[in-house]
Amino acid sequence: MVVTVRSLGLNGISGYEVSAECFLSGGLPAFDVVGLPDAAVREARERVRAAVKNCGAKFPVSRITVNLAPAGQKKAGTVYDLPIFVGLLAAGGDLPPLPADAAFLGELSLTGALRGVSGVLPMALAAQEAGIRQLFVPAENAAEATLAGGLTVYGVPDVVSLVRHLKGEVRLTPAAVWTPEEDEAGLPDLRDVMGQENVKRALEIAAAGGHNLLLIGSPGAGKSMLAKRLPSILPDMTRAEALAVSGIWSVAGMADPKHPLLTRRPFRSPHHTSSAAALAGGGPAMRPGEMSLAHNGVLFLDELPEFRRDVLEAMRQPLEDGEVTVARANGTLRLPARFQLVCAMNPCRCGWRGHPSGKCTCSDREVEKYVEKISGPLLDRIDLHVNVPSVEYEAMRRKEVPESSAEVKKRVDAARTIQEKRFAGTGVTCNAYMTPAQIGEFCRLDNAGETLMKNAFDRMGLTARSHDRILRVARTIADLNGDANIGPQHLAEAIQYRNTDILKG
Repeated sequence: MVVTVRSLGLNGISGYEVSAECFLSGGLPAFDVVGLPDAAVREARERVRAAVKNCGAKFPVSRITVNLAPAGQKKAGTVYDLPIFVGLLAAGGDLPPLPADAAFLGELSLTGALRGVSGVLPMALAAQEAGIRQLFVPAENAAEATLAGGLTVYGVPDVVSLVRHLKGEVRLTPAAVWTPEEDEAGLPDLRDVMGQENVKRALEIAAAGGHNLLLIGSPGAGKSMLAKRLPSILPDMTRAEALAVSGIWSVAGMADPKHPLLTRRPFRSPHHTSSAAALAGGGPAMRPGEMSLAHNGVLFLDELPEFRRDVLEAMRQPLEDGEVTVARANGTLRLPARFQLVCAMNPCRCGWRGHPSGKCTCSDREVEKYVEKISGPLLDRIDLHVNVPSVEYEAMRRKEVPESSAEVKKRVDAARTIQEKRFAGTGVTCNAYMTPAQIGEFCRLDNAGETLMKNAFDRMGLTARSHDRILRVARTIADLNGDANIGPQHLAEAIQYRNTDILKG
């Protein structure tokens, strides 16, 4: 007898339907799992065997074959324990016919309890698209599965409870749809930063238009402190953005069972010893990297020149396309990576170049070697280059309270509202992602602006990419001011943020 149990699997960060076909036949007792299983899937045989015996059922003494279809797709992880368990009991006659619209997933312990698995949200979304209406998952993952919508989710604590439910003896209670609670823990606030008004202005522009940002200054100037406060002025995520980010974090095994939906934009800050694979993703399990974990949020690289050259160059294509393509021997994986890059660096190796104390001991050649670690193409993809001066004593002792993040966020939200109306129906969400055609339509310059742009292009040796990025920043500055057209004053402010001379000390 063959019994087919519906389940789900993961391909990268996307879920897909898997059928667990269980067949009991005569012959010497054996238990085979086929369908390109990895080691964790093959080990399910022993977990299922122990769970069957510990739930009071009789393990079939026959030749057992389990096929995980589609058989050409590699299966990984412990998510198939539960469908194999259910299939064996149904094939042996210990369970009534299974509902046609039900799917099962989860890891079994030897006692029959269910343990949580990663990637439940994208699998639940795939289940909803496949017409599945009942989804049985470990109790730990129930809240996450309800985020998909359109499903009756049952959180299963152990196999005994599941067997009683399927037999109609004691019904499981469907999990309530999880709704986010108000987060009492606040984000770091710009109110904490004394002085640095020019850098705060750059942060506001970056937040309003989704632009990449480079902060350059001596140690203790507040670069990291300012960068960590950028999320506090970014606009709130939409439901679609939150689901996309939460799905990536779920696949990476970083979802919080009590708070499965990320309501704040992610802020990722990998150490400068990170590898290219850590940023781009991949590995044996083809997991998302830091660039994907920062999707719809901020990727902060502190001490930028200390990162390996190959690590930094790995970001060039994702910064343009908004996704990273990981090609390995066992397959190719495309991951979303639409992040806002924020970098911080010292002006030289000792860090004191240009500092009023005159403590810098680096020669001009040493400064050049230090800055040369960052390639021109990568710098060209960063919209705002901002000098972070040392904080003066008077600014630190000032009694006036600086402007809070909430006040700055109001202006950012107003600018983003203008952009949402401008790009409605195009798939573009903010000025930083404008296409060349949209730049030509929404970034027109008057005669004074054309003259200013031409002079800057010739004098600064700009590229076509940097030319477009200046126009995007100018468009954002005009939006912050509520102006329909880009004026010379908006363009002049945008041009000053492309001054790479600050990298030369």
